Amino acid sequence: MEFVIILFIALFVVLYRQSEGESVYKFVADNVENVYEKYAPYSYKQIREKCKEMGLEYSRSQYTLQIAIFATVGFVITYLYFYNAIIALTYAVVVVCFIPYLSYLRNKRLYSEFLFEQIQVYVTNTIMEFGVTQAFVKAMEGVYESGVLEDPVKTDVKVMIDLAYHNGDVEESINYMNSKYDYYMVKNMHQLFLQVTREGARDTTKALDNMLLDVDELVEGVYRDRMDRSAFHKQFVQFGLLLYMMIVLMQLLVGKEKYVEMVNSNLIVQLALHFIVLLNSYFLLSGEKYYNENVGAE
Repeated sequence: MEFVIILFIALFVVLYRQSEGESVYKFVADNVENVYEKYAPYSYKQIREKCKEMGLEYSRSQYTLQIAIFATVGFVITYLYFYNAIIALTYAVVVVCFIPYLSYLRNKRLYSEFLFEQIQVYVTNTIMEFGVTQAFVKAMEGVYESGVLEDPVKTDVKVMIDLAYHNGDVEESINYMNSKYDYYMVKNMHQLFLQVTREGARDTTKALDNMLLDVDELVEGVYRDRMDRSAFHKQFVQFGLLLYMMIVLMQLLVGKEKYVEMVNSNLIVQLALHFIVLLNSYFLLSGEKYYNENVGAE
């Protein structure tokens, strides 16, 4: 334990010396930010910037609190397994290292939800504008100029308009938007407007009304699913943490002193405990990945 304390003091001194008078926290945060800017994928940088713009990205103080909670929980849980401060501290550091990945998953989910909402706004408003203008390009212009859209969807709608005027046809515009946003409601609406454009004017009121009803039902289902998934996610995390604490039940059954003796004297027991910790961690991490990636927009 003395070695760990000395190591932390040495690390603190080195960081402080390198920071040239800055606070250690600011020095570490700035360097982490530099690493992120250098190695993070460009697509994710866009996602993170959008989350910041929407006020959904964690602040530095929130990240600091998250680090403290993760490190504390990781240390306490693994200390209850091994009763070894060095092992527990090692696991605490490893747990903290997964925070950027969890943030990445969270931001991807928030961005996916944002895109779905924007696409729903684009489809709904384009259909309503078409009911007035009876022209697909004019409908897109009305939606674009109304200010209801945000980037990147707003920019992509402008690209669609420019392509339509440049080519004198909407097919390339439709293909462009369908390739960017793989949603059934987008493709169905575009297919209808393409048929109207190619086959000439006809009464589309009923078809458009039915499409609006379908969009409303889809959005209702998505929001209901989002609430159900959020409630299940909380229960899942609680269950995952409870699995770690099964070791406490084992200690109550065999006795703490006997348990510590088994851990210290038997390498197989130690390896089994490491396996249990890693397996539970993989279970939690897989669940987090599924919750954040499989949004179920359509």
